[in-house]
Amino acid sequence: MTNLELKNRDLDVLWHPCTQMKDHETLPLIPIKKAYGVYLEDFDGKCYIDAISSWWVNLFGHTNSYINNKIKEQLDTLEHVILAGFTHEQVIKLSERLIVLAPNGLKKCFYADNGSSGVEVALKMSFHAHKNSSKERKLFVSLTNSYHGETIGALSVGDVKLYKDTYEPLLIQSIQTPVPKDMSLEATMEAANEFEKLCKSRADEISAIILEPLVQGAGSMHMYHKEFLVLVREICNRYGIHLIADEVMVGFGRTGELFACQSANITPDFLVLSKGLTGGYLPLSVVLTTNEIYAQFYCDYNEHKAFLHSHSYTGNALACAAANATLDLFERDDVIEKNRVTARYMSDKLSKFKELKNIASIRQTGMICAIELKGYKAEDRIGLKVYQYGLDNGVLLRPLGHVVYFMPPYIITLDECDKMIDTAYDAIKSLL
Repeated sequence: MTNLELKNRDLDVLWHPCTQMKDHETLPLIPIKKAYGVYLEDFDGKCYIDAISSWWVNLFGHTNSYINNKIKEQLDTLEHVILAGFTHEQVIKLSERLIVLAPNGLKKCFYADNGSSGVEVALKMSFHAHKNSSKERKLFVSLTNSYHGETIGALSVGDVKLYKDTYEPLLIQSIQTPVPKDMSLEATMEAANEFEKLCKSRADEISAIILEPLVQGAGSMHMYHKEFLVLVREICNRYGIHLIADEVMVGFGRTGELFACQSANITPDFLVLSKGLTGGYLPLSVVLTTNEIYAQFYCDYNEHKAFLHSHSYTGNALACAAANATLDLFERDDVIEKNRVTARYMSDKLSKFKELKNIASIRQTGMICAIELKGYKAEDRIGLKVYQYGLDNGVLLRPLGHVVYFMPPYIITLDECDKMIDTAYDAIKSLL
């Protein structure tokens, strides 16, 4: 079987996500035969460094032998069971471990299938918890430039027009408050003051604010100071507003701590996790919340107070086995410290981009690096040119518009970092 044969079969039957399919008349669609470590290998034997962790999910490399074996062990015992009225060891073990690892005060776990679904759970829980305490709070607040997924509720609280504008008539009520414009403390204070002004005038309408701590992923990897999280937590406390931390992308070590909220020593009312939760193996998400929120739903049967939300594959045993294996690797190896070493190396390598005239800014938070280009229009589709250059040279880069970013698996070596970053440098330099 060859790349060409599989590509043609694919285009006959598949509609790919987040893709203008007409692009594949000229842009190569690449069938992957196998993967190992940071590498993807196609059917023609060419290898690519997975610089974006296959949409930010992979932590410890593809076909990691330890995670593989744990999933295989589970496969011979239990693949799945309904989680309503039943339970199983893997989901109990995972929940116990997450509660120990998460910010203090998060004591209950509710499972779903993916990040967007996890956001939907948190939004509904927040609204419903207020309702159960006789408060009608229909308004959600999110940050400008934010992204929280593409289901209707998650899309409603996002602010990336590319995804949102078409579906505006379908969306639930939400309002945006400014994200800090940069990583400075001055910008932090300005944005926090704007949020407090909004709360002063409309707090009795607001159920929750949802934010991506430290880094806005699909919002072009925009980054802000951790002090903003501290200030938002304090404002929420003053006005009785829930704080939802969407750590779908930044959770599990991406920012330099296991969870981004821990960098600011805050506890949200809801913590949404997915992507790296299973090491990039299987779909799973979880919402962690407090005993106080849980208590709002705990009563003799009342159909209006019960949280009647479900997913068929909630707490899937195979996915939970992958998640437990992933946590094993965090416990076994000093992953966070190793990441800090790699992050420092990447930071040093990024300095050479400053010499290029088409660079607007360079930013980094932990294992997430972003290079923003300048001097191009949207219709230039510079991202596609960088993407193509990367593929030609054995690196999977998938820029967000004019932002080229790196978010590799944690097992990447320094030599592989060199290849990844040097290829991006050459791609950007070739545009001049």
